[in-house]
Amino acid sequence: MGMILPLVLMLVLMYFMLIRPENKRKKEAAAMRSSLAVGDEITTIGGIIGTICAVKENTIVIETGADRVRIEFTKWAVSSKGTQFSEETK
Repeated sequence: MGMILPLVLMLVLMYFMLIRPENKRKKEAAAMRSSLAVGDEITTIGGIIGTICAVKENTIVIETGADRVRIEFTKWAVSSKGTQFSEETK
């Protein structure tokens, strides 16, 4: 009994510290990807920033830059709504 209790506590702690937060992030990302609409500005996992001009079942078409280039991506490639900027320190 003395050996089983620490093992059970370790497994419970691991669930609440690792598994549960990861599942929550996955659900939030899936909800964000399913709520994409025309006109939303997005950032892909590759760092491409654009505005959605068409939404299909599994893909989206985005327009990038002033030259209006259109690129089709799968929805899982969307990293976030809005743009992500990082400041470089020199």
